[in-house]
Amino acid sequence: MFLLSAFVSAALASQVNAAAAGKASSAGKASTFAGATSTFQFPPADAIATASLVDSFFPDASEVGFPGATPTGDEAESVATAPAIAPVDAYFPLVRPDTSDNKGKSFDVVDSWANLSPMQSLDPNSFGLGSASEQIPEQCTLNQVFLLHRHGARYPTGGSSPAVFAAAINAAAGNRTLVATGPLDFLNTWTYKLGAEILTPFGREQLFELGVGFRVKYGDLLKNFTGLPVWRTTSEERMVDSALHFAAGFFGVQSYQSDYHQLIEIESSGFNTTLAPYDNCPNANNAIEDIGVNATTIWANVYLKDAQKRLQAHLPGFNLTIFDVLAMQTLCPYETVALGYSAFCDLFTEEEWRGFAYSIDLGFWYTNGPGNPAVSAQGIGWVHELVSRLTQTRITTFDSTVNKTIVSSNITFPLNQPIFVDASHDTVITAILTAMNFTNLAAGGPLPLTHIPKDRTYIVQELAPFGSRLVGQVLDCEKSGAPSHIRWILNDAVLPQTGIGKCKYDSNGLCELDTFIAGMKQRIEEVDFQFDCFANYTFTLEGDTITTGQFPQNRKHQN
Repeated sequence: MFLLSAFVSAALASQVNAAAAGKASSAGKASTFAGATSTFQFPPADAIATASLVDSFFPDASEVGFPGATPTGDEAESVATAPAIAPVDAYFPLVRPDTSDNKGKSFDVVDSWANLSPMQSLDPNSFGLGSASEQIPEQCTLNQVFLLHRHGARYPTGGSSPAVFAAAINAAAGNRTLVATGPLDFLNTWTYKLGAEILTPFGREQLFELGVGFRVKYGDLLKNFTGLPVWRTTSEERMVDSALHFAAGFFGVQSYQSDYHQLIEIESSGFNTTLAPYDNCPNANNAIEDIGVNATTIWANVYLKDAQKRLQAHLPGFNLTIFDVLAMQTLCPYETVALGYSAFCDLFTEEEWRGFAYSIDLGFWYTNGPGNPAVSAQGIGWVHELVSRLTQTRITTFDSTVNKTIVSSNITFPLNQPIFVDASHDTVITAILTAMNFTNLAAGGPLPLTHIPKDRTYIVQELAPFGSRLVGQVLDCEKSGAPSHIRWILNDAVLPQTGIGKCKYDSNGLCELDTFIAGMKQRIEEVDFQFDCFANYTFTLEGDTITTGQFPQNRKHQN
């Protein structure tokens, strides 16, 4: 059952039809030269046209009957009952690539794709809490769980560097100046097969498996619902697709559409949503964003200098820029998560792949993380909603990207659910982590532009890979029957909460619930949404240093 306005339904339908028409058109005009865009649309147009004529031959299961025995078992809660939690430690059906200098060795290129890496469970000590795990501590029982997850693996943004590089290769092939040799020989016949923005088949698998895993871990909490769950996503195609695949995994494909309500918040400029807050924070999308781009550019000219020279020797007649080489690196993860394998992966050394990961770390730090003054303001709206849910009190102050219409309704924003599920983006997850003030993640910043620091703590592959998940467990650790503590698990590793208000160090990452809520309210007071998102101020890499995602307080009077 879907709480989806007719407007959004029509808009999505229009997007789908436009995309289909565009694909059909581009497929018909595709160049046969190397680098040409190759597309395919399924199901075929003839099959769609005749579907209504043959549907009667293929009734659904409810019409056929004869289902056999259908008794259900009890709900699982493996986070409380199992001796260990099964990790996500594979990415079938993707082929693990090699590097140009370490073939067959232990280094895994996939771990160097940062936000383009598929989610895998982190080492329990990733954030410094030793052996703490998602398993419920022995002295506690589970009352409630929050899940904030990213969408699954997708195609690249439309018009981004992979497509630009393909167009350049196609142009060179068209004017007969493309002569690729040695390790680049494959470019002579290579075609660009990537779509844009939407989930890949592997991305759909990721979210389905997340839904299955979450049901096994937390399904027992369904017994505490008094109505159907209301879970949220945004209107972008990949977001809706991710939410539905999660629900299909969680509830099962035959019943998920009737077992919960899917709230779809419009993701577009002019519509408030805490799951895509950047659209309503102008400073997130203006010159401040250029800081991250500049940081990445500076670093790319450092770590890709040798690769540019090495690869240029195999492309005579083609001027291979640093940006072209970075695009070739970027094609590796995008082609792999879409097609299962990419010939671009093997072109680069282990050191260059570590450099690639760091380039994205830099971009996130200065654009979507602690080093950007408009980031906490973007994440603070979700913190407002979190406090509202934890205290079961309505939001009354709307100085953020909170959608007043949605959160004021018991129907669209219930406060008493035992399971909350929100689907969002990588940049929003990092903004929320910054707004919540998990200071251990920013302890190694600001990130330098000339080298990779040895002990950096801000690693995007750990924070927001494809299918990333931030889980909040509300627990009774005092045997009172009421919630007393809360803790947070990011990609299966427990986060310390020592930067949040008066939360103290705890080996299991626990903080008293009242103390945590007070810390979140403190953050809401500290973050100046109006100034950080809308004020006319300057911010430079050379002159400003922040680690909180907020404009420096001592500079406000200067603007």
